[in-house]
Amino acid sequence: MKISLLHVIILLSSLTARAQEEIPLYEGKIPDSKDPGAAGDVVFNREVDNIVYNVSFPTLSVFLPSPEKSNGTAVIICPGGGYHLLVIEREGREIARAFNRLGAAAFVLKYRLPDDRIMTDKSIGPLQDAQRALQLVRLRAKEWNIDPHMTGIMGFSAGGHLASTAGTHFEMSFIGNEQGINLRPDFMILVYPVISMSDSLVHMGSREYLAGKNPGADKIRFLSNNLHVNDKTPPAFMILAGDDSVVNPENSLIFYNALRANGVPAEIHIYEKGEHGFLKAPPFDEWFGRCCFWMKENGWL
Repeated sequence: MKISLLHVIILLSSLTARAQEEIPLYEGKIPDSKDPGAAGDVVFNREVDNIVYNVSFPTLSVFLPSPEKSNGTAVIICPGGGYHLLVIEREGREIARAFNRLGAAAFVLKYRLPDDRIMTDKSIGPLQDAQRALQLVRLRAKEWNIDPHMTGIMGFSAGGHLASTAGTHFEMSFIGNEQGINLRPDFMILVYPVISMSDSLVHMGSREYLAGKNPGADKIRFLSNNLHVNDKTPPAFMILAGDDSVVNPENSLIFYNALRANGVPAEIHIYEKGEHGFLKAPPFDEWFGRCCFWMKENGWL
């Protein structure tokens, strides 16, 4: 029986990581919430990659490395799923365990999926949850043995859109922030991300779930993160496949070019093959290894 390197990493991580806990993202009322129960309960499909639907109560799953391995870095992970569902295991918990193996704390964000039934403005609900995750991790940094200045965000597909939204819209707080906690991630890791909501590049499913079927020009501009890059945008690592037929690879290219134009350190890797999701190629240790090398080069691992 062959055992892949990914499974070895996951097994070793499970042995060295401290116990996981899933905590509510908010204490008390969820911001801009109507009726969190209106969208129904969270549904798990454990036969298909642990997919989560109908998230109305956001949570943060805490994965901490063993104390002797901890290096102070924290990564908040936003799974993908077109703002319709969350691929919570393969694009969340498995990644968190791999980071633990390297001494980094990881936090899987189960963010609210946009739904008019539960949100007054569904287009900012996920961003509120991402900002709250950054706020909460920094508020509890001492407890979790984290350096608040080494706290980044990672996202896959639509989760990459959310991560890049957090990395380009941090100058405005969409949550209560009386303590003035820094909401800017220190770095971004974007894996086959959605970036633009423009007609020419959009992943239509993501846009329709996040902003509705007929969003106005101002909403499209607000949600097109390449248009909001400036010299304060955090450094970014992007990785994708050139044959991606789900999310146009130009999404990553326009974001990379915007970062470079504003003097923001950025790195991009484009595999010839891999499609959307890296289900068959490249191998996990290949693409994740490149991500970790970038982090090491910048002092985050």
